[in-house]
Amino acid sequence: MGGSVTVRARAFAKINLSLRVLGTRADGYHDLRTIFQSIALHDTLTIRAQRGPFHLTCDDPRCPDDNANLIWRAAERVWRAAGRRGAPRDVTVDLKKRIPMQAGLGGGSSDAAAALRAFARLWRVDDARVREIGRELGADVPYFFEGGTVLGLERGDQLFPLLDRPSVWVVLVLPDFGVSTKEAFGLWDACQMHAKDTEGGTNNTKDTKETRNDLEPVVSAQYPEIALVVRALRKAGASHAAMTGSGSTVFGLFRSERAAARAARAVGTPAEKTLITTTIDRKRYGRASLPASD
Repeated sequence: MGGSVTVRARAFAKINLSLRVLGTRADGYHDLRTIFQSIALHDTLTIRAQRGPFHLTCDDPRCPDDNANLIWRAAERVWRAAGRRGAPRDVTVDLKKRIPMQAGLGGGSSDAAAALRAFARLWRVDDARVREIGRELGADVPYFFEGGTVLGLERGDQLFPLLDRPSVWVVLVLPDFGVSTKEAFGLWDACQMHAKDTEGGTNNTKDTKETRNDLEPVVSAQYPEIALVVRALRKAGASHAAMTGSGSTVFGLFRSERAAARAARAVGTPAEKTLITTTIDRKRYGRASLPASD
């Protein structure tokens, strides 16, 4: 990367329209059946040529700016895949964070996918290798190369594009606490062990309803605010309301912007932030998520 080239990339959030946890895998992950849906809320990565060591900045002070950040790890992997030696250099990344952290919206994974695409363009690495690196970085990262409505199996990384659903308005309710993926699945594991001890078997397959999040009941038991928000969104007219991913964000789907705005006013409290956005289909996602050079 030379001269004054600047590359910008948008990293879009997702919600899980459903999330079924089918069991624990030998590799420590969980077998999942989930339906991903991309939404218009996004972070923005600005990548510039600048002599010196690789450097990452973010406008959210809670966001790591070292190799704990998947963007940094993406740079290291693509740099090596390009046949370059040592640590990445002569590039800076500025991340404008709009997707809340530990919210179940896939912000870190989406940032990683956007960074992978941008670095691959700069350092000339083919798409197949970049997608392979994405799978290595995290189970959710592969989805963000696809976008739209997608069925995810196994760790959630075996993807099957579905017919895109009509665009709807989305109310996101963000409690003033986060829930890490590790914590949420730890609560689910503990619940299954308790069920096994008391009932002689696990209970994860008893309810076959597709449009639900199996992590929601166990996370809500620890954080009752989540269940309260789900009920409030349903009362406000949401066609579907649930916790997304491992939480803590709760979403509600609405047919009109007016209905979404009315619901956001009804459910918001000083301890919760509300955002209104829309779902985006695969075609729009594909266009909007491509890195662009100045």
